[in-house]
Amino acid sequence: MTLSTARHWVFDMDGTLTVAVHDFAAIREALSIPAEDDILHHLAALPEAEAQAKHAWLLEHERDLALGSVAAPGAVELVRALHARGCQLGILTRNAHELALLTLEAIGLGDCFASADVIGRSEAIPKPDPDGLLQLASRWGISPTAMVMVGDYRFDLDCARAAGAFGVLVNLPDNPWPELTDAYALDCAALLAQVTQAIAVA
Repeated sequence: MTLSTARHWVFDMDGTLTVAVHDFAAIREALSIPAEDDILHHLAALPEAEAQAKHAWLLEHERDLALGSVAAPGAVELVRALHARGCQLGILTRNAHELALLTLEAIGLGDCFASADVIGRSEAIPKPDPDGLLQLASRWGISPTAMVMVGDYRFDLDCARAAGAFGVLVNLPDNPWPELTDAYALDCAALLAQVTQAIAVA
């Protein structure tokens, strides 16, 4: 598969379609999570009552961030161009489903994604596990190898690689994980330019 033929696109949310605003160090401090621990994995290992309380705090903290979301450079143009081409579009995020929908509305892309195609941390095992991508592939009736996963972090690339999807890294000044990356673009605007050029020469 190439960018010119790709018809099934899945996007990470925070830091990919939006400007990254999460202060993970501050979140860990507020929730008494060791600096080296993954936040979601740490919460999953807590006793149920403590986990519920901390998840509730996290949800409210992230709700405020979602309502103030700002689109990353080129993100709206990229998604709308793919939507106009009739591509299938999904979201795979470690955020909550309801907050992902709020974020999409805040950046003006709510009409481009079906609610059922927005998978959050409660609908699938969080990335880097490929569960969410495999769920979307099954829902769309396609092989995972026909999917493009676009993200800004190693978890997105690990997820794509584990599922057999095409992994694209964006919104970093360089590519620190070339062994996991099928394509790299400085931002979503640059990725749209790559897609447009690939279609033009296909």
